[in-house]
Amino acid sequence: MRLNRFRICVIASVLLTSCAFAQNSGADVCPRVTIGGTVPEPADLRSKGGVLKVDLAFRSFVDSHGLTRYCYIDKDGNESPNLRVKPGDQVILTLRNELPAASTQDPNRQPMHSHGSATCASGPMAASSTNLHFHGLLIPPVCHQDDTLNTVIASSSPPFEYKFQIPIDQPPGLYWYHPHLHGFNKAQVLGGASGALIVEGLEKDDPAASGLPERVFIIRDQDLMNPDAAPVQSGSMPAAQVLRDAEGDILNTGTGGGKPAKDLSINFVPVPFPEYQPAVIAMEPSQRELWRVLNASAITYLDLQVLFNDAPQRVGVVALDGIPVNDNGNHEQQVAWKFHIFLPPAARAEFIVKAPGEGIHASLVTRTVDTGPAGENDPTRPLASIVAKTDAPGPQSQLPASSVTRNSHAAIPLSKVAPVRQRKLYFSEKPQNPNDPNSPMVFMLTVDGQTPVPFDPNAAAPDLIVTQGDVEDWIVENRTQELHDFHIHQLHFQLLEWNGVPVDEPFLRDTVNVAYWDGKSSVYPQVKLRIDFRNPNTVGTFVYHCHLLEHADGGMMGTIRVEPMRQKAAAIEHFGSSSNSTPSSSSIR
Repeated sequence: MRLNRFRICVIASVLLTSCAFAQNSGADVCPRVTIGGTVPEPADLRSKGGVLKVDLAFRSFVDSHGLTRYCYIDKDGNESPNLRVKPGDQVILTLRNELPAASTQDPNRQPMHSHGSATCASGPMAASSTNLHFHGLLIPPVCHQDDTLNTVIASSSPPFEYKFQIPIDQPPGLYWYHPHLHGFNKAQVLGGASGALIVEGLEKDDPAASGLPERVFIIRDQDLMNPDAAPVQSGSMPAAQVLRDAEGDILNTGTGGGKPAKDLSINFVPVPFPEYQPAVIAMEPSQRELWRVLNASAITYLDLQVLFNDAPQRVGVVALDGIPVNDNGNHEQQVAWKFHIFLPPAARAEFIVKAPGEGIHASLVTRTVDTGPAGENDPTRPLASIVAKTDAPGPQSQLPASSVTRNSHAAIPLSKVAPVRQRKLYFSEKPQNPNDPNSPMVFMLTVDGQTPVPFDPNAAAPDLIVTQGDVEDWIVENRTQELHDFHIHQLHFQLLEWNGVPVDEPFLRDTVNVAYWDGKSSVYPQVKLRIDFRNPNTVGTFVYHCHLLEHADGGMMGTIRVEPMRQKAAAIEHFGSSSNSTPSSSSIR
């Protein structure tokens, strides 16, 4: 019956474009896999003839635990499909917001500032509104492409079309799509609104990946299914006392155990507290595969590890945050071998895994992460059992075997490009009510020298202005007692220093963790990043923020406007080559 209703809607939509995807209000429109089930692979939607055309419905559902789920459903009923494209492809994505209309909107939230773009300002921000961000893609921050400041798609709005081209120089790897509506990011992402976007061609950049079967794993967090359950005691360790922060999240215990702040799932298979019954990944014995893993959590850190009979195994990282590890002048290193992979919220890793032999107990786990005394509790817990079976079905996708290597490594490494200036930004927090230290926190990300204030979506002026073609160094400090996760839209950067110590990590990223302050040291923890504004697609206004979405929603965000270069010839010269000119003293501040 549901399928027939859908077909009727499709036929009618030819005549009436406002026809929404039909949905049965009594059915679970955002389904989840049974606890302990085999991890399914998201459906693959591939570009054809240089175009990927996708229709997505954005829906919600309240489950039997009272938790609100959010999901993207395509016209064939696939939930959060993988969007697979090639460099140069055009993406045409139509998003239908089918959330129930909100009876009231947050009185403290005002309509987003439209900056003269009425087509990307369809109404005030509300819990029933949404939009999309294409995380990590080097596409312009403009209407119908990757604008998150102005685009508000209300539940009563007509279908909204995103239309953009994957840059021909977009590195191959794992990216993702998710809502980015200020004030409501956490709720929608925590409810499951996320999906993978894969730029094909990794085998041409890194021969180590050539011909490998591949799987996409999206790890999401969600509110606890069993919030009143007691933690399972381990050995003689007593159960930790459950303390909560002002936002209601369970505080870091510092023990490696205890009740987590959030449950986790892997490709929508829940692994809930307190039993943590793992999902199942079936592999052929000793088979080598490429795993593309996304931490799509709203607030949860991951530290992934593969165990055989409880012994850590090496995995071969070939890409981080969508960028091959042998990019950015690192062409001699095809694989970075690691015993564990640390993934802050929004980070991605693509790595080679070898399956266990038959009879070996193997698992994918996340180790405890010390998020600081004011951070959430992220204990050690399993995610999936890895079961070796000779009749295990193979993954649905496989990278082509390629003997051709793209010449994408000729550019001078970003670390060798002289910055035109250095800036300092810092994370800070304060109670909403200064007279009540237990009141909800106000989160801020401030340019040094400016007054700390939470992000204002209606502010007419950006927090920073730079010029396309420039390369800058940013020092990002953490003046709080919990971890923060720095992310900037439209570009990637290189980590140069960790707490003032140079690091030899040529990998490009779009997300980086910043250590927490101990509350007494005179020097705050910091990272030093080299930020690359040479790509012409960075021109426009976009945001940088903490990717713990509770913090971003609470004001830990800023805006940056990239001005175009005055002369086209100069832009070509800057982006087509790597200037090593020394910055003048007057440009440093």
